[in-house]
Amino acid sequence: MPGIDARTDAQEERRQRLRELVTSQGFVRTADLAAEFGVSVMTVHRDLDALQAQGWLRKVRGGASSLPSTQFHGSVSERMTTRAQTKQRLARAAAEELAPGQVVMIDDSTTCLNLVRHVADHTPITVISNALPAITALAREPGVALIALGGTYFPAYDAFMGVHTAHSVESFRADVLFMSTTAVTGGRCYHMSPETVQVKRAMMSAAARRVLLIDHTKFANQGLYALAPLTSFDLVLVDDAAPAGEVRRLRDSGVDVRTVAGA
Repeated sequence: MPGIDARTDAQEERRQRLRELVTSQGFVRTADLAAEFGVSVMTVHRDLDALQAQGWLRKVRGGASSLPSTQFHGSVSERMTTRAQTKQRLARAAAEELAPGQVVMIDDSTTCLNLVRHVADHTPITVISNALPAITALAREPGVALIALGGTYFPAYDAFMGVHTAHSVESFRADVLFMSTTAVTGGRCYHMSPETVQVKRAMMSAAARRVLLIDHTKFANQGLYALAPLTSFDLVLVDDAAPAGEVRRLRDSGVDVRTVAGA
């Protein structure tokens, strides 16, 4: 119906402008957003809930913020430059698990995107991924058979997420999965998006071997949706700044933890 289509278009346009406002200003009050767009505060809350679920911003008391925190970790570009050297070291260590002839699954995490540059050293190899930067980088790489997982595109993650992506994963079987997580609390992985959890769970089920890459800040972060205990992974790679007590507890619980030394 035209009326429904018009309302949907207006909602999308408003959310786009709302996101741009929060991004440019860093913090915007809910009441100011309602006045700006001529809608109710409840409508703004629904918009903010949707944008937070997509990873664009975080709701805070009285408004919304685009600034990173323990629960919201910024855009892909921000996360790529944050602790870049640590992520590169973790990726180099993970690359030791690569071998010619493997079917490799790589998630959308910025830590695992660093692994992509090592793939060409282990061809022929098959790579399955939902991360658009990984797909783009490997699309014309000689010796790499690339399988791109489709679904709903989430610009904030620069990746395909959700139920259709998870169903795509179920069509394949990988020798090894490389993935990261938003937060580790009580020996369990957490994320802020249910769509992220849905896809990562499917990936874990589709892989014969699971490798988790986490830098030390993950132990201080928080997440809303539980993914899996670290005991579900065959290997966990952490940098040497990870809390010693946390590493010890993980090892005591039977997790194979490998510490990657700094430069």
